[in-house]
Amino acid sequence: MRELFDIHSFKASKHVTKLYSTSFYAGVRFLDEKIRNDVHGIYGFVRFADEIVDSFHKQDKEQLLNEFVENTYKAIERKISLNPILNSFQMVVNKYQIDHSLIDQFLHSMRMDLNPMEYTQESYEEYILGSAEVVGLMCLKVFVYGDETEYQRLKPYAMKLGSAFQKINFLRDMKDDFQGLGRIYFPGVDIKGLSLNDKKRIEKEIQIEFDEAFIGIKQLPKSSRFGVYVSYVYYTKLLRKIKRKTAKELLECRISVPNKTKVFLFAKSYVRNSMNLL
Repeated sequence: MRELFDIHSFKASKHVTKLYSTSFYAGVRFLDEKIRNDVHGIYGFVRFADEIVDSFHKQDKEQLLNEFVENTYKAIERKISLNPILNSFQMVVNKYQIDHSLIDQFLHSMRMDLNPMEYTQESYEEYILGSAEVVGLMCLKVFVYGDETEYQRLKPYAMKLGSAFQKINFLRDMKDDFQGLGRIYFPGVDIKGLSLNDKKRIEKEIQIEFDEAFIGIKQLPKSSRFGVYVSYVYYTKLLRKIKRKTAKELLECRISVPNKTKVFLFAKSYVRNSMNLL
């Protein structure tokens, strides 16, 4: 039965979310049950594309990505794919009428990761738009249940949140990105000699984006507000930890939040949400 295959497809995407990002998975669990699978569907698609350019070093990444792109659009057009991850994604895209330009932009950023490059301010912003901001917009379309008016109203805030998340990822993963993949995302910055001023400037950019994004988080529907807020709280904690590290320390280890701290943050977030303190 088709229904069983679709159920399996969303379970596959859910498993990918849980396996690759426990923190994001926790945030999705706090969303309304009606939209959890849809967000898993988006994450599974994004994660698989990212894996192609980040992990499959012994394979022809460009060929794999080209095939993935082709199969993605075939799935959306046919409204089915034998790849469970693409099948769940196409269901979300078609259900909420997600703009294909968002998908195009995301896949463009994945192509940018195929070969190390020196980023200018323009290409840096272009990469963040595709790798993070449009992903936030795909999720926003789900959060507002496809309501175009609400989507347009909250769009700027979702983009700021996606951008802040990505810049924190850049700082958190600096060691792996630079030493393992040869990537330097920040324009005009010497990673080996990252200055204190550069680090503080980047952190200030992130904080400003967080402050703007929080305005939008408070305006989300109740069905998604708490889940997004949990992710926001987790990333703001990461930012505080990063601020306490030197640039040299960021190159030596990956910054993370211990599980016990995560539980405390989630519990505190639940109380604030329950008491309407957001």
